[in-house]
Amino acid sequence: MKNKVLCFGEVLWDAFGDEKKAGGAPMNVARHLVQQHVDVKLASRVGSDASGDELIDFLKKNGLHSPMIQRDNALPTCEVTVELDDKHQATYIIPQPVSWDNIQLDNNLKDGGKDASIIVFGSLACRNKTTHDALLNLLDVTDATKIFDVNLRHPHYTLATIETLAARANVIKMNEEEADLLIGGGKGDLKSKITEFQKKYHTKTICVTRGENGAIIWHDYEFFEHPGFTVDVADTVGAGDAFLATFIAGLTANNPIPKILINACAVGAFVTSQRGANPVYVQDEIVRIRKS
Repeated sequence: MKNKVLCFGEVLWDAFGDEKKAGGAPMNVARHLVQQHVDVKLASRVGSDASGDELIDFLKKNGLHSPMIQRDNALPTCEVTVELDDKHQATYIIPQPVSWDNIQLDNNLKDGGKDASIIVFGSLACRNKTTHDALLNLLDVTDATKIFDVNLRHPHYTLATIETLAARANVIKMNEEEADLLIGGGKGDLKSKITEFQKKYHTKTICVTRGENGAIIWHDYEFFEHPGFTVDVADTVGAGDAFLATFIAGLTANNPIPKILINACAVGAFVTSQRGANPVYVQDEIVRIRKS
């Protein structure tokens, strides 16, 4: 049985002043999956420019380069400007159009989709019709489990796009703020809102992360909750991507949802205790967190 994951969407440079780091939620998820020994491929598009060359080198060093990383002769590699306020909260200025706005459904991508058991995608890369249509067509040619990582970045989404992607997904993952926006922030507790959301989209699994308060999962008409683990927080960058990657790794291993949830919360907590989105795992520390 094939057990391969395909992460589809944006790869980019996050620029913090004079420093830049490779980023993009699909790539972060893929990098975490590599650390968890899951067979993962990345599908995206970079420019035929120096920044694109640097990203290709980075992906090669991290085991994520493949023919599904396309090159664009007209549109540039994406470089996001990250601005931090006095509370170290980040604002992202994302240029448009960039190379990943023009992902094409070529034969390499079709073959990758047909070979995958799980496809992970988000909303940001679907802001442009070309990539949006390529993804929907890709989902039509695969029998893979489809995981929608909502990952909203204002103003780069529309409710219509979110609804289209949600309707195609078997699994939807979002954070609590995104849940309030999509499910509604009015009356009723989170479980009631998730139930209403599921009735609308008929999703098999819905996961809502709640930061330091853990996560809640609706799966096959049952709720599973974890209160989260207490750690000394270095930063929260990449914690959601780590959580999702661990969730996916659990699915590929056919683990029960309660075990998947505990492991995902533990790895997410470990990442918040480290600097950056993709720290090298310290297994003894992750085990300690999981037992705490």
